[in-house]
Amino acid sequence: MPDGMKEFELPDGPSIAVLPFVNMSGDPEQEYFSDGLTDTIIAGLSVHRSLFVIARNSTFTYKGKSVKVQEVARELGAQYVVEGSVQKTEDRVRITVQLIDANTGHHVWADRYDRELKDIFALQDEITMKIMVAVGMKLVTGKQYAEKFIPPSGSLEAYEKFLKAYEYFSRMNKEDNIHARQELEEAIALDPEYPVLYSTLAYTHLMDLFFQSSNSPELSFVEATKNVKKALALDDEDYVANLTLAQLYVLRKERDKAIDALERTIALYPNGSEAYAHLCFVLTGAGKAEEAVKLIEKAMRLNPIPPVRYHQYLADAYASLGQYEDAIEVHREILKRSPNYLFSHIGLTGLYMGLGREEEARYQAQELLRLDPAFSIDKHAEMLSLVIDDKAIVERIISNLRKAGLK
Repeated sequence: MPDGMKEFELPDGPSIAVLPFVNMSGDPEQEYFSDGLTDTIIAGLSVHRSLFVIARNSTFTYKGKSVKVQEVARELGAQYVVEGSVQKTEDRVRITVQLIDANTGHHVWADRYDRELKDIFALQDEITMKIMVAVGMKLVTGKQYAEKFIPPSGSLEAYEKFLKAYEYFSRMNKEDNIHARQELEEAIALDPEYPVLYSTLAYTHLMDLFFQSSNSPELSFVEATKNVKKALALDDEDYVANLTLAQLYVLRKERDKAIDALERTIALYPNGSEAYAHLCFVLTGAGKAEEAVKLIEKAMRLNPIPPVRYHQYLADAYASLGQYEDAIEVHREILKRSPNYLFSHIGLTGLYMGLGREEEARYQAQELLRLDPAFSIDKHAEMLSLVIDDKAIVERIISNLRKAGLK
C-alpha cells in the first residue's frame, strides 16, 4: 500500500471505483477518448446519493499500471471495481468492460461492445446503467447520466474537443490551461449551446488567477464570471459551474453566497469530493473549523489519494482550532510527499514561530525564500484577507512570518 495511505472501512451501501479505461488504439493521441469515457461513467454514477463513488483523482493514479483489483479496492475503500478498454477508429468504437466484486474476486458483470462512433453517447449511458443494475441500484432515467456531456447539436467533433480540453485542463499547469481554453473555444464555435464548455472555460480563466499567469487579473475575473453565468443559464445544475461560482464569490468576499453555492452543489452531487474540499476551505476562513474538518475528512474518503491541497485545508482547519501540533504534523507529511509545496513552508514558518520554536521557523522561512525569492508579506496578507474573516488571525499569521525574517 502506498506510503501515507490507510485501509478504510467500507460504507454501508454499494461503493465503487472506476479505473481508467485502457486505450487499445495503439495511438497515444487517443488517450483523451478513453479517459473521457472513464470520466463520463464516474460522473454518471456520482449523482446518486446511495452509491459511494471514488473520485477520479484517486482512480487515475493507477493509470498505466498493472494492478490487482483486490489491492486497489482495499487501498481505495471500495467493494466494486470497474475496469475496461477502448479501441477507437475513425468511425467505430470497441469497448470491453467488467465489474468485479473485490470481496470475492468474482466478475459480477462483463460485456463487449462494437458500435458506430456516432452511438457513443447512448453507449456510455447503457454501460453506466448496467453497472448500477449489477450493484443492486434502482434505475433512474438514462438522460440524467449522460446529458451533461452530450452536445445539444450531437456534434462528435465538439464532444471530442471537449474531451481533449478536459485532458489538458486536468494536468493543472499554465501551458496546458491555455491549450484547454483553445479547444473549448473551438468547441463552442461548433456548438454554442453546450453548457459544460462554458463552465470548464470559466474555470480556465479562474486558474489563470491561481497560476498568476494572467496579463490582466481583472479581465480574467470578468471572463470567468461571464462564462459561469452562461453555463448556469444553460444548465443551473452544472457541477463545475457551481464550483467556479463559489470561488468567484470568495474572491468577491461574498462568503455566505459561496457557502450556499457549495451546499447546493453537494446536494446535487453527493459524491463530488471537490465541493466538500472547497466548503472546508471556505468554512475555515469563516471561523467554522470544526465543521470544516469533518468536510475535508469526507472529501478525503471520497478521494483517498487526494491533491496535496486537501491536506493543506486540513492543516489550516487544525491551525484555526488551535491544534497547532496537529497542523504541523499534516504540513510535515505534505512536505514528505511534495518537498517544494510552498504553502506548507509558509504554514510551518508561522506555526513554529507562534509556538516559540524560532530556529525551526527561520529554517522554514529560508526554504520558502529559496523556492520563491520574490515572496512578499504584503501580497500574502492580501490573499489571507480574502479567505479569512477574522482580522486578528490574519494579523497574528503575518506577525509570525515577519518575526521569522520574511518581508
